[in-house]
Amino acid sequence: MRILVTGGAGFIGSHLCERLLAEGNEVICLDNFFTGSKQNIEKLCDDHRFELIRHDITESILLEVDRIYNLACPASPIHYQYNPVKTIKTSVMGTINMLGLAKRVRARILQASTSEVYGDPQVHPQREEYWGNVNPIGIRSCYDEGKRVAETLMMDYHRQNGVDIRIIRIFNTYGPRMAVNDGRVVSNFIVQALKGEDITVYGEGKQTRSFCYVDDLVDGMIRMMECDGFTGPVNLGNSAETTIVDFARWIIRLTGSSSKVVYKELPADDPKQRQPDISLAQEKLDWRPKVDVETGLKKTIDYFSSLIPKGH
Repeated sequence: MRILVTGGAGFIGSHLCERLLAEGNEVICLDNFFTGSKQNIEKLCDDHRFELIRHDITESILLEVDRIYNLACPASPIHYQYNPVKTIKTSVMGTINMLGLAKRVRARILQASTSEVYGDPQVHPQREEYWGNVNPIGIRSCYDEGKRVAETLMMDYHRQNGVDIRIIRIFNTYGPRMAVNDGRVVSNFIVQALKGEDITVYGEGKQTRSFCYVDDLVDGMIRMMECDGFTGPVNLGNSAETTIVDFARWIIRLTGSSSKVVYKELPADDPKQRQPDISLAQEKLDWRPKVDVETGLKKTIDYFSSLIPKGH
């Protein structure tokens, strides 16, 4: 198949491109390199079935493809709050453009949505039918509400125009190729530990997250794309929940670091609990994460160690 991956030079996108090529597909990677990186896809560029287009999905584009994975959007608070208007434009206008393309060429399209659509959830763990608790005017809204609108657009194009859609809600994902400066928990903690700096935990560190290794996520995405007759949304994440402070201690132990944990004030609208109910993914896609956190963390630490000399 000819497969378009928007945001294909990003952390998750580059792993997806690699996997799709390995399965024998032609892959078009589309990225504007706002948060994506050429290094992530460097080794794919030698493959004649791989094509890279520098393009911003807020502008329309016409391509002949069979499948579209729409991943383009900055996904960490530092990046999406840097230019919030651009973030929401990417989710809204970008999704409209990709749905228009899917409609024209009759491609199946998968939207990478997010656990952020649940906001600061009042239901635990989160199931797909939960409508969420999102602040529409907060500092994170450009991302949360942008992704919620993207889901709305997907459903409306499906109902009104018969576009073949898939929606996944991605929970915290980690692994090699995360950006060093993306401000997310895993990369922050590992970089701080490798540099021997204090590890910054916000609030009391009692808030929970569930971390899924990137290979597991990519497997779930492909299964969802190839699952007939099921539009989703479906949660993709690891249901093993851990507190942030325990996670920090875990990373200190695995890196052998002398870092200490320091506590800072909790940012606005930071969710207190985040854990996916993945029973729908198990039932419909026969999917569950296979990589345990310790194994995944070791691989991620190895990656960051290659970028950051110890003690620097």
